[in-house]
Amino acid sequence: MPDMDSRTFVKILKDSKLLNKKITAVDADITFARVKTQGSKRIKYDQFVEAIKYITEKNKLDYDQFVEQLCNEASNGPILYGTKAEATRFHDDKSTYTGVHKLGGPTTIDKNKTHFSNISEITDRSECNIRGVNLSVEKNI
Repeated sequence: MPDMDSRTFVKILKDSKLLNKKITAVDADITFARVKTQGSKRIKYDQFVEAIKYITEKNKLDYDQFVEQLCNEASNGPILYGTKAEATRFHDDKSTYTGVHKLGGPTTIDKNKTHFSNISEITDRSECNIRGVNLSVEKNI
């Protein structure tokens, strides 16, 4: 069994449905801090057993029954707790979109051009003045 940190210790007790009004997550954290070696953030298997014994003695519970429930419930694997996000009006309701996004958003694809074989197809190489302004644009001004 690999080393266990405080978060995992509390999660095992929670997944095993052993946390209740008598044994809270705070009690589990305090027990974890009590059995771990000073300066360490993790406990080994023998310290885990010591923590379980301490919890059962402190709360006057039957050790064998406590361990049996711990093994039965925890053997199913971890229980994943997730939340479902609620809809956000300005993000999910497309009728509230404004500007360019109202029409589907900006595009990076050129109209009628999906494949360029040569860079000259996408550049304007017509004659320019000394400032770099296109002469055809300059005549229209």
